[in-house]
Amino acid sequence: MKTVTKTINNSVGWRFDNSYARLPESFFARIRPVPVCAPSVVILNHALAESLGLDLRVLSKTEAALLFSGNILPETTQPIAQAYAGHQFGSFTMLGDGRAILIGEHVTATGERFDIQFKGSGRTPFSRQGDGRAALAPMLREYIISEAIHALGIPTTRSLAVVTTGETVMREMPLPGAILTRVAASHIRVGTFEYVIRKAGAEGVRTLADYTIHRHYPELAESRNPYLALLDCVIARQASLVTQWLLVGFIHGVMNTDNMAISGETIDFGPCAFMDEFDPQTVFSSIDYHGRYSYSNQSHVAQWNLARFAETLLPLLHPEQEKALALAEESIRAFPDVFQNHWLAGMRKKLGLFTEDTGDVQLIETLLTLMHKHRADYTNSFRALASVNLPKNDLFNDPAFEAWRVQWQARLSHQSETMQMSFELMRENNPAILPRNHRVEEALTAASEGGDYTLLNRLLAAVAEPYVDAPEYDDYHVPPLPSERVQQTFCGT
Repeated sequence: MKTVTKTINNSVGWRFDNSYARLPESFFARIRPVPVCAPSVVILNHALAESLGLDLRVLSKTEAALLFSGNILPETTQPIAQAYAGHQFGSFTMLGDGRAILIGEHVTATGERFDIQFKGSGRTPFSRQGDGRAALAPMLREYIISEAIHALGIPTTRSLAVVTTGETVMREMPLPGAILTRVAASHIRVGTFEYVIRKAGAEGVRTLADYTIHRHYPELAESRNPYLALLDCVIARQASLVTQWLLVGFIHGVMNTDNMAISGETIDFGPCAFMDEFDPQTVFSSIDYHGRYSYSNQSHVAQWNLARFAETLLPLLHPEQEKALALAEESIRAFPDVFQNHWLAGMRKKLGLFTEDTGDVQLIETLLTLMHKHRADYTNSFRALASVNLPKNDLFNDPAFEAWRVQWQARLSHQSETMQMSFELMRENNPAILPRNHRVEEALTAASEGGDYTLLNRLLAAVAEPYVDAPEYDDYHVPPLPSERVQQTFCGT
């Protein structure tokens, strides 16, 4: 074991510093991963490892399995389970890492800091009635979707490894157990602030806010009101993030406040999915009975979540409560305009527009209305607009679409950029390939039920270059047949 530990410490390139573990003890619980009986590597993300300055190729399969199962940890880690709370579907709950353990913060040679967290690593003081374990399919789902989101250029946590545990977890049925290694700018959430304000009061929130500013927004430290500046920065990042989700048809599925990262990254990939047919009311999550987290409601929920964040900062914004509340409300009220500006900018790119025009909103909304009417495929419809010859389908055969197309082409002609330049802009902002739900499900089924990772590896290769029309992946462009449609997705907890 000493040889293995030495390899993990010295050869891989870990540079652990554990600043969160130096915060007040009420913010977390110190605990090690629970060992598993027979870990085995399913997948390692060598590209991500290299970007972190790590070399996983020096590890044997056995060593890698021991490392990413938590059976052996690098000597310089200080594993903890973080405490946090959250409004889940609008109801407040005290939570915490019930099946995740932050083993430490890896600092790259350029000084960037990343959390390294295991998901499915056993019970913690926050597990409540849970077993602290995870099943293979949900962990592979997070790996696929998080890497696809990254390839699309959207801020996100990422996945470094998945290992099976050699143990069975009981859900509705016995399932193979697994552990995922997640890499994040941090795991500080809106729910972290909600927990601290209740457990440690205003001074606890000040400690957490100061830490957050130092870690994520150091430029704010000298602001006249750094805590108000923090609120405004988080609002701006979340407005940008949710816009980017909408532009590619992504539905997070469980936008609780404990799933909103202060860093502005996409975090927690439970019942998430990409929309096929365009419908603003689309919901996939099996537990979202009333559409709270539907595609079109995501911006509204983001603003609601940010209001909960603002509430935790009130004692820091101003000594007088009324003035603190006025400052917070002013910032929260700005969200819709910030979001709309991001959304318009993104939609203009999807339509090849380099300039702004007052009629752009009408142009965009007319197209979306037609797409909804014909239940057109969201991804393929936008991608096809950059083609000289449009495919024959209900949307493009509609005379109303032809009238829209005339208006759109007239709008393009008012720009100094050529049509070819507009098409290039569109191809850069309208993905050709996404991890469509039915493709994800078939890959997960083959992996979980048959131990066959062929479809998983092919899907990962396809979504790694989402803006490229690669002939070998033409089948990933095809929407699901009626019999292949995924109606619901699940959290996998």
